[in-house]
Amino acid sequence: MNIQEYFTRISYKGPSENLDLETLTAILQHHIRAVPFENLSIHSGDTVELELEQVYDKIVKRNRGGWCLENNQLLSWVLKTLGYNLTLLGAKVFSPENNAYADENNHLLLKVVLDGKSYIVDGGFGMVYQMWEPMELITGKDQPQTPGIFQFLEEKGTWYLEKSKRKAYIPNHRDAKPDPLQASDCRKIYTFTLEPREIEDFRAQCAYLQTSPNSIFVTKSICSLQTTDGIRALIGWKYTEIKFNFKENMDLVETTVLPDEEVEKTLKVKFNITLDKKLQPVNAGGRSSMF
Repeated sequence: MNIQEYFTRISYKGPSENLDLETLTAILQHHIRAVPFENLSIHSGDTVELELEQVYDKIVKRNRGGWCLENNQLLSWVLKTLGYNLTLLGAKVFSPENNAYADENNHLLLKVVLDGKSYIVDGGFGMVYQMWEPMELITGKDQPQTPGIFQFLEEKGTWYLEKSKRKAYIPNHRDAKPDPLQASDCRKIYTFTLEPREIEDFRAQCAYLQTSPNSIFVTKSICSLQTTDGIRALIGWKYTEIKFNFKENMDLVETTVLPDEEVEKTLKVKFNITLDKKLQPVNAGGRSSMF
């Protein structure tokens, strides 16, 4: 594994010797704009592996993406290699369908300490809830970013991440009026503690998330990529492009349903992904909570 090869993969040409917030932010933003959040291995006959060397080979050498256990594990190796003070943490993702957080830690995230301040770095959540900048670990403070306003809340050692959503402007839906179902509100994302974790702590969840019929990663094939002003996402056959803050407190959302023959072409053109095996798109279950 080679750090310069990783930098080439994410098109990062900036400095890396300065262990500061500016460099950390730049690396995170290059990562999320180059490496998709995706679970396509599950739907193309492969298995998601936890071993770092395999994650590196998949993302860096084969130009793929991954979910949090891959993206954030690779990012942790990068930051540790550069010399950052880093700790792995585990989070429980909120499910709007169940109106509850997961029972077990099912999301990997990173804590980085800089100049005595702690920051949460998460390069593996994807969709519209992906942070674009490291977030200072402080309770009750609005932290505005391009995707929206994020905030941590802390209660008796347990932390909660939330995001204020904007309204959605959907030109090809409801006569080009804002969608009232997407009215601005506060959305719960995940909860976590500061107990240090190891990647092995996630092995059971890694197996569960790619085999259980109750897992969103089984019921939906997902690929999303952050852009300079929004995101691209492909869920099953539904391709969506979002431009953040297209109008004041409003995101532009444009969606197309693709025919079968356009799915893999779209992966190549929009996400720079070419699969070794045939993809079987899936978008089962209720309305997606990813947006």
